[in-house]
Amino acid sequence: MPVLLVIRHGLNDWVGKRLAGRLPGVHLNAEGKRQANLVAETLKDQAICAIFSSPLERAQETAAPLAEKLNLPVQIMEGLSEINFGTWQGNTIQQLSRRSQWKILQTHPETMQFPGGESLVEAQERVVNATREILTGLDEDEIAACFSHSDAIRLMLAHYLQMPLHYFHRLAVSTASISVLRFNADQIKVEVINRSCEQLFGGM
Repeated sequence: MPVLLVIRHGLNDWVGKRLAGRLPGVHLNAEGKRQANLVAETLKDQAICAIFSSPLERAQETAAPLAEKLNLPVQIMEGLSEINFGTWQGNTIQQLSRRSQWKILQTHPETMQFPGGESLVEAQERVVNATREILTGLDEDEIAACFSHSDAIRLMLAHYLQMPLHYFHRLAVSTASISVLRFNADQIKVEVINRSCEQLFGGM
């Protein structure tokens, strides 16, 4: 059964303070680089055959240490990118929380259309299509590592858990966390959600 290891990028100075979205130039900070190295150390002995990443720098930087250890290229996949938050990008969380649409995002996310960006429904479809594309290139029992972003991963997990998008906020996806999805023709198993490297270290 093919397996996807889905990893959120490491910490950066915008996390919890400002909405980075798809803005360029958002890089891992010192803690984020430590997390990326720990991800690589945690996963280096897994039989990973391919590494995919969002095109954003913070995701690629998190993928890089594992790619180096495994001598694999990082394949850039647009479908794994962060949500297109449109005009919300670059604003602080405090600024956004005062907008009328903020309440819609919190209470009815399935109806949310970001001004100048995409809807969460569109974003979920994009991310799920990316996983399907990755899976078409995997043989039985092959493992791929996918580096992405918090909301994108939550939307992906909600889909495979058959959780209504309305409740996707209930899923936690911390920086540098790992989630594990196992696929076969008959069923999909979400085996791990939001597991830290410290929890996974020593074997999965």
